[in-house]
Amino acid sequence: MEDIKENLHADLVIINGMVLTMDSSYRIIDKGGVAIVNGSILEVGEATDISARYNAEKLIDAGGKLVMPGLINAHTHAPMNIFRGFADDLPLDKWLYDHIFPLEEKFIKRETVATGTRLAIAEMIRSGTTTFNDMYYYACEMAQIAEQSGIRAILSGALMDNPKHNGNTAEEVLEYTEDLILKWKDHPRVNVGVAVHAPYSASTWLYRAGKELADKYGVQFHTHLSETPWEVDIILKKYGMRPVEHLEKQGVLGSNVVAAHGIHLNDNELKILAETNTGIAHNPQCNMKLANGTAPVTEMLASGIRVGIGTDGAASNNDLDLFDEIRSAALAHKLATGDPAAMDARTVLELATIKGARLLRADHITGSLEAGKQADVIIVDLGKPHAWPLYNIYSLIVYSLRGSDVESVIVDGQLLMENRRLLTMNLEDLFCEVKEISERITRAHQR
Repeated sequence: MEDIKENLHADLVIINGMVLTMDSSYRIIDKGGVAIVNGSILEVGEATDISARYNAEKLIDAGGKLVMPGLINAHTHAPMNIFRGFADDLPLDKWLYDHIFPLEEKFIKRETVATGTRLAIAEMIRSGTTTFNDMYYYACEMAQIAEQSGIRAILSGALMDNPKHNGNTAEEVLEYTEDLILKWKDHPRVNVGVAVHAPYSASTWLYRAGKELADKYGVQFHTHLSETPWEVDIILKKYGMRPVEHLEKQGVLGSNVVAAHGIHLNDNELKILAETNTGIAHNPQCNMKLANGTAPVTEMLASGIRVGIGTDGAASNNDLDLFDEIRSAALAHKLATGDPAAMDARTVLELATIKGARLLRADHITGSLEAGKQADVIIVDLGKPHAWPLYNIYSLIVYSLRGSDVESVIVDGQLLMENRRLLTMNLEDLFCEVKEISERITRAHQR
């Protein structure tokens, strides 16, 4: 061992855990180590080699634990955490137009968005999410909260024909969005993209203008797409074609597009998505809860379409635990296809790690544990009855582990949670803020 003693400096070294890399070789190191400096992974290897090679400012002994890439939430609405449980057990059109839109018009302000975002980020960090992709209002406030918390985020303000936030007209909201893109374009963790809400709530002009803005700066374009039969019928009646065909005609599909849901797609639409390299954020629990259907994810993957896993917002899920979400994804598609081999455990975990990163065009930064990538790492406690015995690590993660098993979370090389204690947020103060908002909503609803 003396020949590899180099005494190299590392800010943080993790040793003795089972290291699941999710790299192209699917390397698993039973007793592995990870060396981190300046936010990046220097080396992944055997614990004995890593220990001998590096002098660490901080050493984490992960013996009996799992060390793996942080999870990636491909689609959510973080501020909607303040509406969790408010309007459950309704179809999407009634839920959205009769409850959520009126609620947002009355209660969504800069301060409530900030509080809801803090609550969502706390929940995501505590359940192992290190990157999230979001669409909502007041992205400036959301970006500030994400920056303070230490999480990695892509944020977009939702553009609609009749805006209620960020400006009085669609043109004003576009200007607001452009200003935010420029403000955050060089941040290492937090970036701003462009979001147009959905084909039924935004005109062809707005879709084109939004996509032109996203393309101008090379940022992500985020939208909802083909979520319900109701949406498909509206677009067919209005434009004489299905939603994917409509957006293709407008020239707004492409490699920088993340379309949420993609449930009601025919073969031609799947072909269009594959040919345009348009990505899909799959949200199985929300899709089931709103009875919207099951997205044809197995067909998407077979066609080469980029797919990631999202939770959607807590108002329609009702949690942001991606461990729970990947289990639901695996089970839902086995039931829908009648094939118990469909969406096997490793495939589903890829959607929440490396393939989720690929969907967000961030796989050069995150999604796997490899030298040169940013250190987005979670440490999961395997010392629980439901984690024993271990035969297949992918099956254990997808079918047995829970977000509450996550012990420590590292983003960009910085510890955000250690031994279940959040290091960048104060939960007691946060809960007081959330309680005050929920009491105001309850009083208004009772009138």
